[in-house]
Amino acid sequence: MILWATAGVVTLGFLITLEIAARHYTGRPGPMTTQVREVIFAPKPGPLYGGLALMMVALTWRQRFLAAGAAIGIDAVFVLVRWAIGAEVPEGHFFGNGALWVMLGCAVIAVTRRTGRERVVLLQAVGLGLLLVAGRKTGDTWLLITAKTRHEVLDPYLATADHALGNPSWVAGRILEATGPIGTHVLDLVYAQLAVAAVVVALYQLRNVATERRFPRHHLVRTFLVIGLLGPAVYMVFPVVGPIFAYGPGTSGTGGVEWAVANLWPHTPVSIATPHPVPYDAITPRNCMPSLHTAWATAIFIHSRKGPLILRFAGAFWLIATLGATLGFGYHYGVDLVAGVVFALTIEAALRSQVRGWDRAGIQLVAYGATVFAALLLTYRYLPVEMAEHPWVFGPLLILALTSVIYGYVRTIRLWEREPKAAPARQPEPEAEPQPELV
Repeated sequence: MILWATAGVVTLGFLITLEIAARHYTGRPGPMTTQVREVIFAPKPGPLYGGLALMMVALTWRQRFLAAGAAIGIDAVFVLVRWAIGAEVPEGHFFGNGALWVMLGCAVIAVTRRTGRERVVLLQAVGLGLLLVAGRKTGDTWLLITAKTRHEVLDPYLATADHALGNPSWVAGRILEATGPIGTHVLDLVYAQLAVAAVVVALYQLRNVATERRFPRHHLVRTFLVIGLLGPAVYMVFPVVGPIFAYGPGTSGTGGVEWAVANLWPHTPVSIATPHPVPYDAITPRNCMPSLHTAWATAIFIHSRKGPLILRFAGAFWLIATLGATLGFGYHYGVDLVAGVVFALTIEAALRSQVRGWDRAGIQLVAYGATVFAALLLTYRYLPVEMAEHPWVFGPLLILALTSVIYGYVRTIRLWEREPKAAPARQPEPEAEPQPELV
């Protein structure tokens, strides 16, 4: 309980700091203000209902039906009221308030009508659901801050370094063009619905919470949130907008030829020359280095390995399709993906070590992963021309560095899994207590 309280205080302090930074740098409200507004104003429903689904892992089936029904009913009331008064809402923001109200209501029930283990489990479930929502809003705020504070981008460095890997984004972009609308629609769906895949895997991992009355010590949501928390810090250090913005026509109404270094992507690779930072607009997020979509897809793949065959297949498909989408749509360079995988494995190793207790193997793996990640960033920044001029040297070295981290992670995890597990201490049987329903 002390650990959860400490984590809650740290999270609150971080959100307050980010709220202040958002107002200072962008003049817009931060994640806390926007979350409070969504108690009344029209929100984006996906994250809220995803959070509600995670929260319901701690409920019985009857309570889940009650919670879902209450959320839908509250949303129906909000929709009718907005329709009656003629309120304008953003596209796709018609409902979602009900999910937030139910999560907040469950928190009140946990404090006022539950005791002991039941209170702790329900509060943990509510916190997990709200953290998922807060993580999405925190990420949006971070992206806005990167666009407002990093006036120059380092895309020429990565475009030059990418010659060492054969300019994979340019190649994937041409391949995606050749597949026509079918390939584009499939990859776009996979790329946009990454959070849905994560929720599915997380729900599988948390499926026994309602019966065991405890959460597993490690699960996908922890890795997802930490990746989203730490990744934007690297965005600030290494701001990059991506090849379609820096070397193409742009997309979604932002960036474009007027800000691009040249309109080259995906048909003409960047020529090898000494790179330098270039100015860019104050709208497009500097969210390329590392590729967090790659990091999240890697985490989904890792956590799906213990599931049934269909879940393992889905995890592998989502990883491969995400890699194809990030390159084919021109959102990332190849070197971004290498850094993203190393970033994800290092964080996953650190979280697993924190849960099981730090040992020599865990410390070495995390230290090695962090060292490789830092070396990649330094190489991209200070040796891009050498990488481009000697692709048969630096290309294999990049793949070797990535493979070494993957091998170290797999070897360490298998070592941990072979260790005999200590028998859990026998706990006294808890006294039975009546369980009030949610409503």
